Amino acid sequence: MTLIVQKYGGTSVGTLERIRAVAERVAAARAKGNDVVAVVSAMSGETNRLLGLGKELAKLPAEREMDSLVATGEQVSAALLAIALTELGVKARSLVGHQTRIFTDGVYTKARIRSIDVETFRATIADGIVPVVAGFQGVDQHGNITTLGRGGSDTTGVAIAAALKADVCEIYTDVEGMFTTDPNICKEAKKLDRITFEEMLELASLGAKVLQLRSVEIAMKYGIPIHVRSSFSDATGTLVGADDDSLESVVVTGVACDKNEVKVTVRDLPDKPGVVARVFGVLAEENVSVDMIIQSESRGGKADLTFTVTHTDLMKTKDVAERVSKEIGAGAVQIEDNVAKVSIVGAGMRSHAGVAAKMFRLLAEQKVNIQAITTSEIRVSCLIDKAHADQVVRSLHKGFGLG
Repeated sequence: MTLIVQKYGGTSVGTLERIRAVAERVAAARAKGNDVVAVVSAMSGETNRLLGLGKELAKLPAEREMDSLVATGEQVSAALLAIALTELGVKARSLVGHQTRIFTDGVYTKARIRSIDVETFRATIADGIVPVVAGFQGVDQHGNITTLGRGGSDTTGVAIAAALKADVCEIYTDVEGMFTTDPNICKEAKKLDRITFEEMLELASLGAKVLQLRSVEIAMKYGIPIHVRSSFSDATGTLVGADDDSLESVVVTGVACDKNEVKVTVRDLPDKPGVVARVFGVLAEENVSVDMIIQSESRGGKADLTFTVTHTDLMKTKDVAERVSKEIGAGAVQIEDNVAKVSIVGAGMRSHAGVAAKMFRLLAEQKVNIQAITTSEIRVSCLIDKAHADQVVRSLHKGFGLG
């Protein structure tokens, strides 16, 4: 018997009508003889509503209490889906973080899963009951509710699939799969039938919103195929899986754009060993993830250090950077939020020369200045002015023949 973990996003459970449609989809999978575990996000817009309530009461509300607050959104969705399934004659039981025994570290708002006690799932499934899991949440060693960060229900779904050694994890959303770029930016974008874990990992880290980054990391580590599908149609979707040698003939698979980047520059940093480590060490202690990093050439024993973070971490980063700057005798901290990161990704880039040069030429043709560059074996990213982001995406998409 096949074991399928199905995860449904906020738009998929956004209304009672949509929840009934999800219940019918779960019931259909059961009717085919599959065992099913359903994982749900909060109803569309609910997490933002709950965050707004907390921030109306306090400028910087306690993160522990915010986790307790926003976790209720998934609890509501899970209970409603269990009710809808029961109404269809399918036995179902809603389960929240402490009941599924999803244990995490103690980092509120962006906790990481440490372990999952699979016995609750196995016992529930053995009794012919569909576990309906509230995604996005777990508990730490002290029993406190923790959340896994935005998009964390994807991580919940894939982590459960890995723990149960499921045959596949189906991620249902409001799009029909993974596209060569954002269809809202480029109308020529086309759906991909399949994509490698590596490519999806890069695209997720670069702003593609179809899958959460950590969910892809877990799927890749444990070899769990992810099937990205739409809950609004029966389209076949996109399969995310292991490398396929035939895919190397495709040089560039997709173009990504992340407009959630902020550029931070620490001026006149003392150019001596240990200074940069001090800056990023303190940021790491504050759980701030840094992306692109550039250090300018030393001028009279001073250098500028530039890096990017997400808008979410901006205030925390600014406070840390200004504090550390004073401690080490550096200059002013400059913040620029008018930037975007545009990237090309493709497994075939490993064996094809000149890909980066072509990207830079296409940007030059658009008269767009490159502020920073980072690369990996299968990715080239450029930091540019946000005002040019959409035109650059369309230019790269056309230039690499992805339409």
